[in-house]
This record gives sequence, structure tokens and C-alpha cells, in this order.
Amino acid sequence: MSERVHPQEALFDAEKPFPVIPSCEHFAGSEKLILKALELQEKMGPVFDITCDCEDGAAAGQEAEHAEMVARVVGGENNKHKMMGVRIHDYTHPHWRADVDILIPKIGEVVAYITLPKCTEASQIAEMVAYIKKVSQDNGITREIPIHVLVETHGALKEVWKIAEVEWIQVLDFGMMDFVSGHNGAIPAACMRSPGQFDHPLLARAKTEMVAAALANGIVPAHNVTLDLKNAEQTLSDAKRARNEFGFLRMWSIYPTQIQAIVDAMKPDYSEVEDAQGILLAAQEADWGPIQYKGELHDRATYRYFWQLLQRAHLSGLELSDEAKAAFF
Repeated sequence: MSERVHPQEALFDAEKPFPVIPSCEHFAGSEKLILKALELQEKMGPVFDITCDCEDGAAAGQEAEHAEMVARVVGGENNKHKMMGVRIHDYTHPHWRADVDILIPKIGEVVAYITLPKCTEASQIAEMVAYIKKVSQDNGITREIPIHVLVETHGALKEVWKIAEVEWIQVLDFGMMDFVSGHNGAIPAACMRSPGQFDHPLLARAKTEMVAAALANGIVPAHNVTLDLKNAEQTLSDAKRARNEFGFLRMWSIYPTQIQAIVDAMKPDYSEVEDAQGILLAAQEADWGPIQYKGELHDRATYRYFWQLLQRAHLSGLELSDEAKAAFF
């Protein structure tokens, strides 16, 4: 038999594979909280991303100093897994370009992603991404920096399909609190929590529309935070509903105890992981031609599904067989 071909090479040809990234994104604003998040990442392993917040994390008038601090930490030796992103100021804030000017030259090669908040139309995102591209090129950075976009306004939801077509976008994030606030009291404040955040028709519509636009354009949909910080069971329940009922593949954390709950809720079912390992190993042996597995036919379409599932399992810290690890990771 010829040398075994890796699924990433065999299954996608020239098409762009769907992003496989951690299911949990943990927000931290101050240097103290960012460093604490890095300690957790070292302890738990590379199962979650860290978002350093230059928007709400920066005190008024100290935006530049805060961005410099974030650049220093993200570019520092403690960022062992290179799984740190940055949220910059929104399009209407006078400092958003300065954020880019400070961050890109220092951490453009290592930043995991850049998050853009509070847009109201697709043209704003297109302009911000174009500026990030320009500053990257001016600094000799050739990589495509993943862009995450917060959908948290009426305008962003209205144009979510256009936003999803902008280049470099990897994630669409649903911003619950700003979105509810934007309804001027028509949605009760209680609906920022469960069960209202899933059951209220306006919120269910918004979430399903954003998820549909994201998935149709090869983008990861990310769910909003659970406001109940210290009740891990509530976070677990919210993450399960977000994943199983609405199709979200990622969720925000704003408190350390929420991280494991999100990872646990969104990791693949282990019975499917076992099937994925068996199917992919058999498919690789067959040079990625059709196979039978447990009496069922499988081909490239199902191989893609199980390969993405296996990658998510690996990112979630699920134990894989030695054979699968040797073949695929």
C-alpha cells in the first residue's frame, strides 16, 4: 500500500475546511485576570481560547497603555499554546485603528484572532478587516489573521449574511446583553437568562438566523455568556441547549468555573468518537475510497463529518486511541 494520506489532505482538495477551534472562549480584561487565565490554560491544557479585552477592559483615556499591555502578554513566553485572541474597540470608537496599529506589529504572527464588536452594518466590518490586512501587509505579516465578529445589534442581525461573506472571518459571536438592550424594553431583562434567552421568539429567531448564516459560510457560531457566574450547572445546561438545540459550536466564558462546564457540554459524544476513529482508520487503509463499517456504507461525505468530530474531540481533551493519535495527530 502507498504511504497513508492524512484526512486533511485527502478530504478537502482545494476547498477551505471548516474551522475546528476550541469550544470555549474565556474573556479576561485586566492583566491580573489574563495571567490567571493563562495559569488555568496551563493547568487544564489547550482546551480553551483566551480573549484579552481591549474594549471593556481598557479604562477611558488609557486605551493605548492597555493595548500595549495586551501585546506584551500575548507576545510573552507564558502564551505557550498560542491560543490568545484580542477584542479591539468598535467601529465608532476613535481608538480602534490605534488598537490595530499597536497590536499587529507586535503580535500579528501569534495572535489567535481579533474580535470586532458592536457593528451595525457589513460595510463597517469590511472596512475594519481591510485595515487589519493593510497593517499586516505593511509589517510583513503574510498569515491570514482570523476575525471574530460580534452580532449584537439590529443592524448586524439584518446584515448577518453579508457580514459572513467578509474575508478572514472565522467566528460569529452572539452578543446577548447588547441585543436585548437594543429592544428598548420589548424583551424583559429576565430573558438575558435561561430559559427566556432560548425560548423568547425574538431571541430564538436571532440566534437561529446567526447560526444559519455562519454555518452556510463555513464560520463557527459562538454563543453568549451565562450571567450566573458561579453556578456551573447552569452554564452546563445553557451550553447543552446552545449546542444541541441551536447548533452553536462555541461559547463564551467570563468566570473560571464556566470553562470546564462549556467544554464538557460541547464535546462530542464518546460513542461517536469511537466510531469516528474506526471509520477514519479504515478509510485511510482504503485510500479514502468507500468502505463498510458496522454494516453501513461510508464515503468522503461522512469522512469529512467524522474528521471534524475527531478534531473537536481532540481539542476537548477526550482520550483517543494510540492508533488514531499516531495516524492523525
